[in-house]
Amino acid sequence: MNFSEIISSILKNNSIVGAISSSVLIILFGFYLRKTNVLKDGTSKTLSDVILSASLPALAFNSFMQDINKNSLEQGINLLIWGFAIYILLIFLTKVLYIQYKGDKKSVLEVLTIFGSTTFFGIPIIAAVYGEVGVMYASIFNIAYRVFLYSYGYIKMSGIKVDRKNVSQMFLNPIVLATFLGMFVWVFQSSLPQVSIGDKSYAFLRIDKTAFWLFKPMTYLAALCSPLAWISIGAKLADISLKEAFSSKDSWIYSFVKVLGVPAINIVALYILNVTNILPISFVGLATVVIMMATPTATVAAAYAIKFDKESLMTSNCSLLSTVFSVICMPLWIVVLEVIKSLQIFG
Repeated sequence: MNFSEIISSILKNNSIVGAISSSVLIILFGFYLRKTNVLKDGTSKTLSDVILSASLPALAFNSFMQDINKNSLEQGINLLIWGFAIYILLIFLTKVLYIQYKGDKKSVLEVLTIFGSTTFFGIPIIAAVYGEVGVMYASIFNIAYRVFLYSYGYIKMSGIKVDRKNVSQMFLNPIVLATFLGMFVWVFQSSLPQVSIGDKSYAFLRIDKTAFWLFKPMTYLAALCSPLAWISIGAKLADISLKEAFSSKDSWIYSFVKVLGVPAINIVALYILNVTNILPISFVGLATVVIMMATPTATVAAAYAIKFDKESLMTSNCSLLSTVFSVICMPLWIVVLEVIKSLQIFG
């Protein structure tokens, strides 16, 4: 299959085309709603709170409501390992990438590059393109993200040791709790008390089978995640000056490294680990990692910079430009991933 045939097959795939067009058009719709003042000042933050406290936890938990097999368990373990490995690698790699910078600017660019908006920006896109399996892999991969964001990220930006509040944020926020609970049910479902349904038995915590009255409202909450996230992103873009961000050389360098460089590093590293059979990763696993890594500045990382008064203006510019850049490049990454899929390099 040549390149033109690959592109043709992608354009004929309604799921991929629909996911790309939905994300871009709904983001533009959110931008329009804010510019016309249909969405008032502060609405973006309110939508974000709903997504982070309700929709994403429901999406994360529901993604684990599926049968387990040897392959999916192996993929989950490998992605958990890679999650910790890549963040450790990026901690050292960013020191080299930004070696020309000094002081606070260097520290801030390092942290902003390591931590993207994986939860708010990445998972809704993964859900739209790769479904529940992709969300499950993303939730497992994101465990390392939470650990490093609230430990290394906080220490690097504040200059002090991690405190009890950040430890609580690391493990007790709704998304992490939903991920661990869902993962527990998924991994130990054969060992939990069973409920007979027809000629099959399921763990009593498999609410998709044993408590559909609870599972169904959670699916509605989960379904809100992507459209609300995209509307919120569009509304946020409408509130920030594009001209100032586009005139910042540092923001351009950062955006290229964050949205293009970091995902590319993951593709190369995972290809080597896959062909050497050191850490086999499936195509959906690869796609999950690439999309998570191609996300713009993490909100928490930006909040650290502003809170501790470290290059807050540059951080705001980086956040805006990387968001615009990610919106443009995410469809391109999905196309690149489909090309990789056609090459059958990953299982």
